Amino acid sequence: MKLRHKLIFFAVTPLMIAFCVIALVVRHQTIQLGAQQRLSIEQAYQSSKDAELRHYVDLAEHAVSHLYDSGLSDAATKRAAMHILAQLDYGNDGYFFVYDFAGNTVMHPRQPELLEKNLWDWTNVDGTKTIQLLIARARAGGGYERYLWKKPSSNTVAPKLAYVIALPKWGWIIGTGIYLDDVDAALTKIDQQISGHVRDTMSLIGAIAIMSVVAIACCGLFLNLSEHRVADAKLRELAQRVVVSQEEERARVSRDLHDGVSQYLVSIKLQTEAAIIKLDTPEQLSSARASFERTVNQMHDLLGEIRHISHDLRPAILDDLGLSSALQHLCEEWEAHSGPKIDFISDGASTASSVVVNTVLFRIAQEALNNVRRHAQASHVSLELLDDGACFTLTIRDNGVGFDTSLIAQHPTRGIGLRNMSERLAAVGGRFAIFSSQTGTTVQAKVAHLSRVEAHV
Repeated sequence: MKLRHKLIFFAVTPLMIAFCVIALVVRHQTIQLGAQQRLSIEQAYQSSKDAELRHYVDLAEHAVSHLYDSGLSDAATKRAAMHILAQLDYGNDGYFFVYDFAGNTVMHPRQPELLEKNLWDWTNVDGTKTIQLLIARARAGGGYERYLWKKPSSNTVAPKLAYVIALPKWGWIIGTGIYLDDVDAALTKIDQQISGHVRDTMSLIGAIAIMSVVAIACCGLFLNLSEHRVADAKLRELAQRVVVSQEEERARVSRDLHDGVSQYLVSIKLQTEAAIIKLDTPEQLSSARASFERTVNQMHDLLGEIRHISHDLRPAILDDLGLSSALQHLCEEWEAHSGPKIDFISDGASTASSVVVNTVLFRIAQEALNNVRRHAQASHVSLELLDDGACFTLTIRDNGVGFDTSLIAQHPTRGIGLRNMSERLAAVGGRFAIFSSQTGTTVQAKVAHLSRVEAHV
């Protein structure tokens, strides 16, 4: 389960990093495209306003050109020109203004309070001398000038773009301007749209990322559920095997008790009863003594049989002296009862292993030797227990006839002992391997040192 969680974590983390990188790149590109779009629109607005202003001033100049080109510069001619210019307003805030080269207001249709006032030294709210800038621009051949001015329709100060020209023979400058707050509002709206697009794009990427994580999590949950089902099935199978093993062990103990201990006890009982009867007759004392001696010998054999059964159930030497001594004793008993020579090799370091690991390795050795006795037809067997500092290695080799491991593994009823050995090792984190050929079989069990700590937990 922990491994599955780690795999999900390692799958989600690069995905989230990729989405973050994509989001940053897309955000950067969107902002750049928005800035380029804003600049293009601003330039288009600027060009449009420039052309519009120049067109308006050209119309105004053309409207008074017949008076200006007449060569007259008297007050009546100038008043006629101012009257024409005053009538040329457009829109709510479009009008023409006239100043002389000294900064006096000659005409201003929307702010009559400025008439005949000298604004040469007038300073705008931004600290600039606006009238001087307009006069200088007109006398330099005409052109555009940006400044702040009160907007007649709203009576508020707003940015304004003006185009001015000079009428040198009259000492005038003529100009008109367009307020730019509508342009700024349009650009502000564009900025808001760009920000909205960025937010929408980031939200979409975030939603895709969340859906991807949820999908991976669902897949992980599905795999975990599947893994749980497999684990439950394995547990049920293992529980069934445990029950079968318990029943087989109980049947074996029952047979041993019935065929061995019970027979001895019946024989001892009969001989003891016969000897007691003989004690009543002095002439049969020697015969009774012989019966009791046979009974003692049978009791000695019975004790050996009980020790053998007890040793199969749980060898006391494993708890008292450790795994190495228990394995050596197992080899001695096996050689005494089975015949083939067995070599035992141990480096003696196995005494540091846990009780559970000791038991697992002992049972594997016991099962492997029983298999050799029943099936191998071997003339030589070796049992080796080594500790390389990282793990314990138990190896049982024989020079018997061998068998096909794949066929045994696939058979439903055979190979139970091999599966038991493998499952015992898996329970303590060990590894089980078996190699077999016509020249013999090798069974190997490895348990890491860490397993002895886990086994105590």
